[in-house]
Amino acid sequence: MSLPAPLILASASPRRKELLARLGVKFRVLVADIDETRQADEAPVTMTERLALGKAQAVADGATSDIWVLGSDTTVSLGDRVFGKPASRLEAIDTLSLLSENTHQVISSVCLVGAGQSLTRSVISQVRFGKLSRAQIVAYCDTDEPYDKAGSYGIQGRAGAFVEHIDGDYSAIVGLPLWMTSQLLRTAGLLPE
Repeated sequence: MSLPAPLILASASPRRKELLARLGVKFRVLVADIDETRQADEAPVTMTERLALGKAQAVADGATSDIWVLGSDTTVSLGDRVFGKPASRLEAIDTLSLLSENTHQVISSVCLVGAGQSLTRSVISQVRFGKLSRAQIVAYCDTDEPYDKAGSYGIQGRAGAFVEHIDGDYSAIVGLPLWMTSQLLRTAGLLPE
């Protein structure tokens, strides 16, 4: 009989699952159910860190003390405006129209909870979209891609062609900053030093 993996990923994101698997650590997935509403006057990075911690803590509360839980959240912001997963096709079109010819921030936060402690880190990447025509945006929104992603796009998919320039961590833009996550897992002894 094999022992359960000492790490739980508190996320339903298939992209995070795929990225975490690249690190070679054994883990299982338990989805955290938390309220992801932005609080009044909450800065985008503060919100993202709070949600990463909230997801990890929600799952850790039901786990044994020898288990570590990794929570993560990704937020897309333009100035102080935050763009979550679009609720409709029209919202996705509006979001992508605003991001066109602008540089926006993608904030990815990870939080590792276990052994009576929590460790939270964030990576902020700058992403510049080129000029997008209405036809390009509508055609993209006619696919399934925008609807389960913050900011209404996935850089790893068709929307990669929208990106003129990035300054930051590509894996963080996809949804899980690999270098930062690997450092947290090493701190917990879940990856070799």
